[in-house]
Amino acid sequence: MSHLILLFSLFLTPAFADGGSQKSTPNLCSNGVSHKRQKRDWIWNQMHIKEEIDTPLPHHVGKITSSVRNNNAKYIIEGEYANTIFKVEETSGDVYAFERLDREKKAEYELTALIIDRTNNRSLERPSKFIIKVYDINDNAPVFVQKVFNGSVPEMSPVGTSVTKVTAVDADDPTVSGHATVTYEVTTGGEYFTIDDSG
Repeated sequence: MSHLILLFSLFLTPAFADGGSQKSTPNLCSNGVSHKRQKRDWIWNQMHIKEEIDTPLPHHVGKITSSVRNNNAKYIIEGEYANTIFKVEETSGDVYAFERLDREKKAEYELTALIIDRTNNRSLERPSKFIIKVYDINDNAPVFVQKVFNGSVPEMSPVGTSVTKVTAVDADDPTVSGHATVTYEVTTGGEYFTIDDSG
């Protein structure tokens, strides 16, 4: 006895999910007594900036600060994106972004901080690397990983029979709650087929 096979394509829509120091440590002797360290230290908190900020440039990112006390001190940053996308105010250490950033293109930037004596360019502190992280905003809609998903099911199959699986992805940051969450909906054929959140 031959069986008829029903071939079909589902029209689906992915639903857009709504959402969004380096410290000095004292050296301790075995008796627990603290000794003051002689070396100087860079002092800053982790730097971060939101992507796609819609305000006039430049955007303040953070501040690099050294414990060096020198009236001729000058802050410098180095790295692939130093003095192009990012610039530092040489006396205050304030770091600014001169472009609007897109986390989906680049999520973090590694730079190097230096402080020198402007009279002789002598380094006053060991260089220190730091990272600027770009915070995600929920600005991407999910997209299917392929244009067409085909499925088949024998006729007279019981209700709940699996037909096919579809997959959509979202480029936003999955570590931020709701930003990369994808849900699915059947927009045509809903009287015959349902889809769950796994696709």
